[in-house]
Amino acid sequence: MKISNGVNFVFFGTSQFAILILETLKMGGVMPSLIITTPDKPAGRGLKTAPPPIKRWAEKHATVLFQPKKLDDDFFYKLQDTRYKIFIVAAYGKLIPKKILEIPEKGALNIHPSLLPCWRGADPIRSSILAGDTETGVTIMLMDEKMDHGPILKSKILNLKSKKYTYTELEKELAKLGGKLLIQTIPEWIEGKIKPKEQNHSQATYTKKITKEDGRISWNEDATLIERKIRAFNPWPGTFTFWNGKRIKILEGRTIETKLKASAAGVALRHDSAIAIPCKKGVLLVKKLQLEGKSPLSATEFLSGYPDFVGSNLT
Repeated sequence: MKISNGVNFVFFGTSQFAILILETLKMGGVMPSLIITTPDKPAGRGLKTAPPPIKRWAEKHATVLFQPKKLDDDFFYKLQDTRYKIFIVAAYGKLIPKKILEIPEKGALNIHPSLLPCWRGADPIRSSILAGDTETGVTIMLMDEKMDHGPILKSKILNLKSKKYTYTELEKELAKLGGKLLIQTIPEWIEGKIKPKEQNHSQATYTKKITKEDGRISWNEDATLIERKIRAFNPWPGTFTFWNGKRIKILEGRTIETKLKASAAGVALRHDSAIAIPCKKGVLLVKKLQLEGKSPLSATEFLSGYPDFVGSNLT
């Protein structure tokens, strides 16, 4: 079953995940009548005003775009002027008031990159990687005014046992999965073929807000957790440590089985022309790193340029 090109729908989204969903919809021959995203805001070192990623996508595809500062009465009346069949929401970044959710005939559907009620909130992908989940997935739910609380229409599982995803890789995989599920779900929902299923709210888990400081590595943590952080925080906020007062980003790393020993956790050692760092439990093999102000280097290249790194204590 395919979505009719005549379905008049609004898409709410802001981040790269939302763009990936839109790309999958476009490949399926489905385009929104209107895109709602957040206002431009300062970004980067210079704090220059920059548009949200989805704005560029809308401009490229000549799609009408609104960037309301507030989801207030003025915004409500603008949306109410047109008869929309359905709203689709993906990583929009704001709670949408109930009266706006009730504007379209068939309500508002949210595509969420977790298996709800697991990992409600703004950062489910990073949370799943950090927790070492063996599976994740996407959920399409009928939205209510509470965060990720509404009844479920459909979900799809992604097995995580076969690959250790970085955030970017998992975001792309889940968006592709979610977009395809959305194309299948929308017509079935519009035709009344899906019965919403209430979430088990007692089993809900929640994401926490990630900050830049979360990327700082403590070598007194287990190597397994540090490896997860490297994958979950790639590309933002990144993982880093300090050597001789300079910040070093750890771009790639994995846990290894080895008999290497150090006087303390966090002492850099040589291991087969690479870098091994003992942790509270286990050893992290660093494959790629970047000294502040320098280009990324493989571990072998880094040791060639900085041989005194071996034996030093990272903080």
